[in-house]
Amino acid sequence: MQHVMAREVAVLPPALKVSDVSHSYGSKEVLSDVSFSVARGRFTVLLGLNGAGKTTLFSLICHLYDTRHGAIRIFGHDINRQSGEALRRLGVVFQARTLDLDLSIYQNLAYHASLHGIGRKAALERIKALLVQVEMSDRLYDKVRTLSGGQMRRIEIARALLHRPPLLLLDEATVGLDIQSRADILATIRSLVAQEGISAFWATHLIDEVDGGDHVVLLHRGKVLADGRVSDVTASTGTADIRQAFTTLTGTGAARQEKTG
Repeated sequence: MQHVMAREVAVLPPALKVSDVSHSYGSKEVLSDVSFSVARGRFTVLLGLNGAGKTTLFSLICHLYDTRHGAIRIFGHDINRQSGEALRRLGVVFQARTLDLDLSIYQNLAYHASLHGIGRKAALERIKALLVQVEMSDRLYDKVRTLSGGQMRRIEIARALLHRPPLLLLDEATVGLDIQSRADILATIRSLVAQEGISAFWATHLIDEVDGGDHVVLLHRGKVLADGRVSDVTASTGTADIRQAFTTLTGTGAARQEKTG
């Protein structure tokens, strides 16, 4: 019986599958034949310098742009042909802040819940539970403008999880935060993956946000240069760590470690 169940799990589609995706702005190609998968229940890092094409790739995954070359599937659902089924399985934290500063945390989250058809009573229960998870339960009715940058990010994570998506995308979620806030946000997402079984796709240009046990997709100038566990990437490049592997593969300085005060 266990062998049968193992085979059934093995044939399930990955959380995210990107196949031969290319994208251009006019005559400028920003993504070229990009292919990789994000496994179910895993933390996967999209690592690349600013300008590598990470945000464009995220926009395609979120269906903000049409995928004209290649295919993107979320839990097996094609983002072009089955966009509703695909997108309801997706939660997103964008790089730009998108909360309404003049509304309370509750008002921001309740409005988002209503967009997903979640009733008022169920929404309040879900919001309270999520705020406990992101350690913001004492701020429910505070205005967003009173929060720090790190606290706003926590609320955006809670908002992305309101409709219980099994896949969470985060585009440079720690940009502009201090060292402790960055570490706290990263720990929160890793905890969600470990405890809730959520799949997370974390885009960053900061190499210190990559853990030795992560799966990493290295994107450089619109092309995937490496795709695998950190240990596999370092082994294939004959390097001691992911920083050296990044330098070897891209021929540039390693993705920087943010200096914060």
